[in-house]
Amino acid sequence: MTLPLSRRALAMGAVAAAAPAAAQQPTALTIATGGSVTSLDPHYFNAAPNSALATHFFDTFTRRDATAQIVPNLAESWRVVEPTIWEFKLRAGVKWHDGRPFTADDVVATVERVPNVPNTPSSFAGFLRSIARVEVVDPLTIRFHTRYPNPILSNDLASVFIISRHAGMTTTEEYNSGRAVIGTGPYKFVSHSMGDRTVMERNPEYWAGPQPWERVTYRFIANDAARTAALIAGDIDVIDQVASSDLERLKRDNRVRVAETEGLRVVYLMPDYSRTGPVPGVTDNAGTPLPRNPFHDVRVRQALNIAIARDAIASRIMEGQATATRQWLPPGTFGYVNDLRPAAADVDGAKRLLAAAGFPQGFKLVLTTPNDRFPNDSRIAQAVAQAWTRIGVQTTVEALPWSSFSTRGSRQEFGMRLTSWGSSPGEASYTLANILHTYDRERRTGASNAGRFSSPELDAMTQRAQATMDDDDRRRQLEAAVRWVAENAPIMPVVQLMHSWASKRNLVVTPRMDERTTALEVKPA
Repeated sequence: MTLPLSRRALAMGAVAAAAPAAAQQPTALTIATGGSVTSLDPHYFNAAPNSALATHFFDTFTRRDATAQIVPNLAESWRVVEPTIWEFKLRAGVKWHDGRPFTADDVVATVERVPNVPNTPSSFAGFLRSIARVEVVDPLTIRFHTRYPNPILSNDLASVFIISRHAGMTTTEEYNSGRAVIGTGPYKFVSHSMGDRTVMERNPEYWAGPQPWERVTYRFIANDAARTAALIAGDIDVIDQVASSDLERLKRDNRVRVAETEGLRVVYLMPDYSRTGPVPGVTDNAGTPLPRNPFHDVRVRQALNIAIARDAIASRIMEGQATATRQWLPPGTFGYVNDLRPAAADVDGAKRLLAAAGFPQGFKLVLTTPNDRFPNDSRIAQAVAQAWTRIGVQTTVEALPWSSFSTRGSRQEFGMRLTSWGSSPGEASYTLANILHTYDRERRTGASNAGRFSSPELDAMTQRAQATMDDDDRRRQLEAAVRWVAENAPIMPVVQLMHSWASKRNLVVTPRMDERTTALEVKPA
């Protein structure tokens, strides 16, 4: 067998000095992420930074690999018994961090806890909405009885972290203190300082085998330049969300290795639909609150949507690290519409739509954005504000830390927000069900619909697609729903992000389409 060049060079070095090379192998890893973690409770907030950290301590039922394909995890095999019955075989010999065995009852406990976590800004309950009943066949066999045929149940379950019956059925505060962070994952909890860092140690009994790192420090550094500087100085081993302005320089630095991939995260705009009357931050040109919510008028939404110069944002602000888009998934994913491409900004058309909607002189609004959640978030918001101001909608930007933005946003405090969403399952139904479906806590729909958009027509389209087992038929239905959203603009996708990581040269990072930054994806070169 002929080895690749990099492996041949490594092998030659090993022959020359096998013992010294082994002695120099690093055993500790420090990661700096730009995504703010808001809780250690794996069920509290369906947000990528939280889930990335939780992956170190907890396992999911099934798992998505780096290319978003479903692979076994705590469930090692599964089959569809009937259209509304799925059977899963659980992995034998798995233990919790405290030594107790993992069983089917822990899965039941997880299904019980997820929809009942209080005050969640974005619940995981939507992933379990189709489950009507859980049947424990034996300690390592479980059946899910669903309310309707769910063709992607195995994909849904890849988003839900499994907690134990004996230690995990507790409060979010107990998780944040570390006392309840007892999982089956590759690392054990050591310490956590909110907004700063989490420290963990290797789980030597991990069912998939021990990880290469004895100790991992997972730090939060919001500022892009500070993360890059810490990497160059040698204080950090791996960084994520590499600033587009730093990327080319890092690629030329022989001390650094860069990894990139096309991502599943879209940056989008969403108005407030929770009110029929005055909306926070929305006034006439004299500063008086508008008597009615303008965003319920599709013409206003369409005007704002077609005014945005998406290509300019992708090329100038993102410097090629994003793609202009009118939908929420990249090409090749399930439900992507090939002929639905972004058009050039239409200022005159936008003004005509505003006039037809009763706003010939426009109005004023505040656009709220995070300033530390994804690359160039507040800069993208400024570009959108300039585009809207050109059509007569005088827009100012309010930029907030992600921790504040997510909490306030879940309380419908923003008239217009710029945010992002990662469709980790790689299927259009994920966004339709969680962002655009009518919010209903009891039915577990619209779990992340912070703007509270509601359309019975779109709800019906989504529900039909979700219950369609035939892939070709489901794809056609999802594409029709994507077209509906593009035409009616309840959300306004702007750009699809690329994801990038930089590491010391002696490390290799496997880039993930779902953008999770974990120690599991970092190996010695």
